[in-house]
Amino acid sequence: MCGRYTLAVEEEDLVQPFDIDDVQYEITPRYNIAPTQTVAGVRSDHGKRILQGFHWGLLPFWAKTKRMAYHTFNARAESTDSKPAFRSAFPEKRMVVLADGFYEWTHEGEHKQPYRFRVKSRDVFAFAGLYDDWKSPDGELITSCTIITTKPNSLTKKVHDRMPVILGEEELNIWLDPGVSDKDLLQGLLRPYEAEDMYSYPVPGSVGNVRNEGEELIEKIALNSK
Repeated sequence: MCGRYTLAVEEEDLVQPFDIDDVQYEITPRYNIAPTQTVAGVRSDHGKRILQGFHWGLLPFWAKTKRMAYHTFNARAESTDSKPAFRSAFPEKRMVVLADGFYEWTHEGEHKQPYRFRVKSRDVFAFAGLYDDWKSPDGELITSCTIITTKPNSLTKKVHDRMPVILGEEELNIWLDPGVSDKDLLQGLLRPYEAEDMYSYPVPGSVGNVRNEGEELIEKIALNSK
């Protein structure tokens, strides 16, 4: 599962590393991004990479109400090409969600301790995702997305049995290429990221409240702090 993450960067930190051609979404540092919020993602359109905002929680074109997004902010890699909510997007509506860290919680009795996970080799990385366009009953057009999860690596399995799919540069290029339709090739990209290139550290429990926002949420704390 991936239900909370960070993108504490500026626009210039994204354009060159991800070869973005068109910026359609204003980037401001964010430290506590949660489902149903608008998130920064990249998709391909006629050979260009577009940075735009996506509603986090995929609304397939056939969804009856917007509330469906509460149940579709993650998609399991094993069923992205078969589950009704995602299978129509998998062949040609692939995208990535940009992040510089994500949170997971350990459970010790009644105490929950959040940890922030990061990638050592890159300041900003990409979660594999899918998107779709949905029109509400009153005519509002919403472009929404989901983050794909997979089995944990040796680092993340200490806190959860799933982790978001993090794409390397080569994998990202394949994932965003609309000309790629080989299901086996695409499914092969949805694997755990190497644990050796990741690290984690404990952060304040206040990150558990989605209303909290600020740089203090990503500060490392001593484990005896609450």
